Amino acid sequence: MPEATMNHQTKVALVTGAAKRIGAEIARQLHTAGFNVIVHYNQSTTAAQELVEELNSERENSAVGLPADLNDHTQIVNLAQQSTAQWQRVDLLVNNASSFYPTPIGEATNADWDNLINSNLKAPFFLAQALAPALTQSHGCIINIADIYAQRPLKKHSIYSIAKAGNEMLTKTLAQELAPRVRVNGIAPGAILWPEDYYKKTEEQLSDENKEKMLAQIPLLQRGQVQDIARTILFLAKDAPYITGQIIVVDGGRTLTI
Repeated sequence: MPEATMNHQTKVALVTGAAKRIGAEIARQLHTAGFNVIVHYNQSTTAAQELVEELNSERENSAVGLPADLNDHTQIVNLAQQSTAQWQRVDLLVNNASSFYPTPIGEATNADWDNLINSNLKAPFFLAQALAPALTQSHGCIINIADIYAQRPLKKHSIYSIAKAGNEMLTKTLAQELAPRVRVNGIAPGAILWPEDYYKKTEEQLSDENKEKMLAQIPLLQRGQVQDIARTILFLAKDAPYITGQIIVVDGGRTLTI
C-alpha cells in the first residue's frame, strides 16, 4: 500500500469544481500546505487529470480526481462516499463548484433554475450532510464560496443571486448545526476572474472598456488574483480555530461602492 495512503495523519481536502480556475489554485495551495487533495470535476476531465498528475509528481499518491454531476443527487452522495473511502477521512470540504450566467426575467427557464440552484446551493448542502460524520470525526471544516452578489443582486442574474444568498444562509445554519466539532465559513469573492461561461445565453460581450469601468469601482483599483481566494481558504482551514459562521469578503473593497 502506498505510504501516503497509510499515513492517516495526513489531512484530506475535497474541492469541488477543482479542475480549472480558482478551484485548481485552491487545490494547489492546499496540496502545498500538506493536504491530500480530491479534485472533483464534471466535464473538465483532461484538466482534472493533468492537475492530479501535477500534484502527484510533487508528492506521490497525494491527489485523486473524482467525477460527479452536481445536478444528480445520487452522484453527489457517491462523491461523498468515494471521497471518504479514498484515505479513510475527510478534513475539509470546499464547495467551490458554481454555475454562473444571466437569466433575465422573461427568459429564465426551469432548467436554468435547477442548474444554478443545484450547483450553488443544493449540492453544497447535500455534500455537507453526507460528509458530516467524517468531518465531525476529524474536527474538520467546510468552506463555501459565496459571492458579493448574495447581498447586492446583479442585474439580469436573479437566479444566481438567489442561489448565492441561500449559500450564505447555508453557511450560517451549518455552522450552528455542526458545532462544536465542525467549523463552517464562507468566502465572497469580488472581481477575480472574468467568467468564461458568462455569455452562453447572450450575445453581449464584456468589452475592455466595461472591464475598466468595473475595475474603477474597486477602491484597490485592480482585479483580485486566484491566490487571494486560495490563501483565504488556507487561513480559514488552518489558522482560524475560533471562526465559524462567517462570510469573509475578498473584493478589494468593491462592496463599499456598490
